[in-house]
Amino acid sequence: MEAKNRDYGYGLAVKLARKQLAQADISGQCQRSGARLLPDQKAVAVDFLDQTYQISLPDGIVTQGDKEAPVRETILTLHYFLQAKGTSLTSDPITFKELPEGSGYYPTFYARAIKPLVNRFGGKPEEMGKAAVVLNGRRAGYGDASVTIDAFKNVPITFVLWRGDSEFPPEGSILFDHSISDYLPTEDITAICQMISSQLVKAAGEAGPKL
Repeated sequence: MEAKNRDYGYGLAVKLARKQLAQADISGQCQRSGARLLPDQKAVAVDFLDQTYQISLPDGIVTQGDKEAPVRETILTLHYFLQAKGTSLTSDPITFKELPEGSGYYPTFYARAIKPLVNRFGGKPEEMGKAAVVLNGRRAGYGDASVTIDAFKNVPITFVLWRGDSEFPPEGSILFDHSISDYLPTEDITAICQMISSQLVKAAGEAGPKL
């Protein structure tokens, strides 16, 4: 039943986004989101986690390479393109709890996006930076180790770890630019952070002792 409800919700989200796309100012949204208009293909190109996705116009089919994108990536790409307001980055970091409805949803966010990183990298935070190479992550200046990864062109996300000691266990946090809610809703931010966390843990596992 849970999977059925999730699939229904995904399907509805895609349907609504495609309806919005049909009415959108495509040229304006390209400028605001950093997407590239591809007139010959009747599509726009959006960079998402170091991959290029294409949104066909006007029907809103999202592809990556020669395949249709999975439904979650489809929703996130459409939402980013449609919601982007073109707000400049502020370099003013905020936490998830400062996002709309973020405080109430934080326990779920922590379990899905932060805890896996703490479990995998808490003892050796520096390994997270090495794993982040797969997503073109760049080192940041927080905690004992931190990396910033561009989810979309205007959505940098910074993952922070503290090693811990004899008194305190390892801990982690995720920071966002203050402008992030002008590009994505909180639910989508959660999904993206979970995706990145999973990819970092996977990359560390595949790298094995080389890290």
